[in-house]
Parts: sequence; structure tokens; C-alpha cells
Amino acid sequence: MNYLIAIDIGTSSTRSVAFSTEGQLLCSKSVSYPIQSPQPGWQEQDPQSILDAVIKTVQKVVKSVGAAPIGISLSAAMHSLLAVDEQGEVLTPCIIWADNRSVEYAEELKNTELGKAIYRHTGTPIHPMSPLCKIAWLRDKQPEIFSKAYKFVGIKEYVLFHLFGQWRVDYSIASAMGMFDKQTLDWYAPALELAGITAARLPELVPPVFVLNPLKAEAAEELGLDSQTPFVIGASDGCLANLGALALEKGETVITLGTSAAIRMTTQASTYDEQERIFNYLLVEDLYIAGGASNNGGIVFQWFAEAFLRIDSKEKAFKSIKKIRKIPAGSEGLLFLPYLTGERAPVWDSKSKGVFFGVTKNHNKLHFQRAVLEGIFLNVLQIGKALEETVGSMETIYVNGGLAQIDILVQMLADIFGKAIHIQENEEGSAFGAFLMGMKALGLLGDFAEAKNMIRIQKTYMPDAVN
Repeated sequence: MNYLIAIDIGTSSTRSVAFSTEGQLLCSKSVSYPIQSPQPGWQEQDPQSILDAVIKTVQKVVKSVGAAPIGISLSAAMHSLLAVDEQGEVLTPCIIWADNRSVEYAEELKNTELGKAIYRHTGTPIHPMSPLCKIAWLRDKQPEIFSKAYKFVGIKEYVLFHLFGQWRVDYSIASAMGMFDKQTLDWYAPALELAGITAARLPELVPPVFVLNPLKAEAAEELGLDSQTPFVIGASDGCLANLGALALEKGETVITLGTSAAIRMTTQASTYDEQERIFNYLLVEDLYIAGGASNNGGIVFQWFAEAFLRIDSKEKAFKSIKKIRKIPAGSEGLLFLPYLTGERAPVWDSKSKGVFFGVTKNHNKLHFQRAVLEGIFLNVLQIGKALEETVGSMETIYVNGGLAQIDILVQMLADIFGKAIHIQENEEGSAFGAFLMGMKALGLLGDFAEAKNMIRIQKTYMPDAVN
């Protein structure tokens, strides 16, 4: 069977998903890993654990399908940063998007003329998530590591170096680093100067359809693949989620509800928000993804389930949500601001905090549970309104991600947005986007629109006017 593997390197796990060349999902394997927080505001992961997860999930898929793939394509979370030496050994953990250690650098840069120019050229809002701010922090706070560093890379680049011995970064991941000029498709010199580095200390820029091979002999043996298996470098998970939904036309919107939450629209031209509320990243050279990501998605519900409901399994936490049907929309006046981990869009304030407001003695645990979920979704609505002001109206909304598996939550989202919400049969999102990118790179797909027949609507939720 001819099939491709899409590797989706996420925040909480890596999934390898097999798709036939007709777009049929054959199997999916995942391996989870933790996030460490050694100091307040620090959020890190062990890069070796993530590399191991990539290798293990590919091995499992190949064994499950019973044949080797004709190609592999990658998706990865944005904004990660590692300092590495010339041999590719790590000098730092993987500092992920949720890390706030560089908050002072972001605050100092934001609203300056240089900060505005960096946002305009790169499309990356000024925020501690940005590798630009993280590198500046390393320069001043850990100068020995900074001076030893041969390259500053993200997790996907680290993985690919250990498979191929090449330092490459795709335009899409690069456009979320705060240092890539999406108009010239090159590193933006003023941003590099601010970080105190030259382009030589970053990976080589390549388009998302770039093909890497051959695999190192030991990597090929470990993966159980021929060394000539083509690996398509792919793009970022957020951009690929839109491609995976084939939401490429004007007004088509994708909401992803996972550990974090995001809402995005595709545009044919670079966009710029005067208030700097949204990002604008490159997917491929003629398609841009505009939108905003919230730090506070499923991670907030997980916090509530563990701290207040004493539930420590995702399955039990999801099952508990059914009980909130007893509580009317609006949680009888109880409001929740979900900013437990600071916030990215639309406020871009890493110091923001969560708030329960309007508490009365008539509120019970279910009111709080419903308010938490409503708070997460109302924040996504705020980002959506900023997106509409900048890009245009949302006409068709597709939802994917872990929370999209729960009927009551998707209905709540439809009620909050006041629009129909569509769930597609293929819920793989970023992984399916990586598959489509791989198909295009390998010459198996001409235009992405040709894949429209691979995706069908599974269910549509209509808004309840009363709610």
C-alpha cells in the first residue's frame, strides 16, 4: 500500500499518523511526555524524550501498517528554542511557547519603533513566547551557554539534525520566531541585531516542501526505513491545521481546541493589525495564516479538573463535563477570565491572571466548571473579533482538537459565536495538513484544492438563539 506518515510534534505528545495516498487514515500512534517548570514562569521539555517519541511512533506505525511509507512529512509546535553545540548536543532544555522567562525583554521591546517594525516584517507579536526574546534572555542571563551555542533552533530542527545531520528550518516555523521577514523570505537583520546573533547561528531557511535525505545510516536502521525515504520538512502545526481542514478560501475559519486554543483564517496576502492583536505566519509562499493563539485552552480545564474535581485522568475529566448541562448558559452570572498562564492573543500580557467574578452563595461546583469552559471559549471569541476586524468576516467555521470531541462543548462554542460549527470526519488537523504538504512536495498532489474530496463534514452544530 502506498502511504505517507505525518509526524505531528506537539506540546504534550508526538503522533505519527499513516494516511493512504487517497487520504484514508490507516493508523495513528502517539507517545506523551511531560512539561517541566523548574522555576515560576519557566516551561521546558527534554528534547531527547521528544526525539525518542518521534522514533517510537514511526516504528509503531510501520509495524502496524506492515510496510514502509513512500514518504514522511512533519508538523511541529511553534516558538520552541534550544541552544545546541556543533555536534547537535543540547546546551539548554527545549524552552516551549508557554515559557515566560523573557517577559522583561518583551515588555521593553513592545510599543517601540523597533518592536513595531519587527511585528510588521515578521508577523510575530512581541511576547515572551518568541524565540527572539528568549535568545536575548540567554545572551544576558546565561552568557556562557550563549557564547558556546553553535545554533539556536526549534524542536523540529533538532529532531531533523539527529536524523539527517542538516540544520534546516522551514519558512513556516521560522515565521513564528520573530526574526524572519515573510516578505523577503530571509532573516530580518534588525531582529538578529537585537538578539545579538548573526544568521550563521540559525538554521538554513527552506520552503515547507523541501525534501531531506538520505537518512543517517543509524537513524534509518532505528526507524526501520530505507535511507532514501524522502522526509518533507513541512510547516508549523497552527498553519497546517488550516491546511488540514482545507480552509483556504476567504471567510473559512479554523478553531483548534487542544492544550492551548487558537483561531485562524487563511489569506493570500500578508496582513497587519495596527493593534498587534493577531499573528500572521507563512504557510507556503502564496498563503498566509492570520489568527491568534491563547495559552489557556484545555490546560485550564485540566487544572480545574485536578485541583477542584480531584480528577487526574483526561477520560474521567471529559466524562465529568456532561454534568454541566444542569447549569444554564452564562453560569447564572459567574464569569471566568482564563488567564492562568499569562496570555497571548488578544491581550499579549504574560503577567495577566485568572479571575472568577460574580460569585454568589448560589453557585456550586458545576457553575464553576461551566464558567471555566465558557471563559476559555469567550476568549477565543475575543480573538475571532480581532481577526474579523483585520481580515474579514468568519463565514464557515471548522473546529478540531481534543475538546472538539465533546458534543456539549462544540454546541457551547456555536452558541457563543452565534454561527454554525462544522466537525470534519478527519479530526487529525495538523497531521493531515502535513500529509497534504507531503503529497504536494512529492508530486502526488498538484494544487491543495484537489484534495477537497478527501474531507467531508461529519456533523454541524447550529447555534441555539436562547443560549
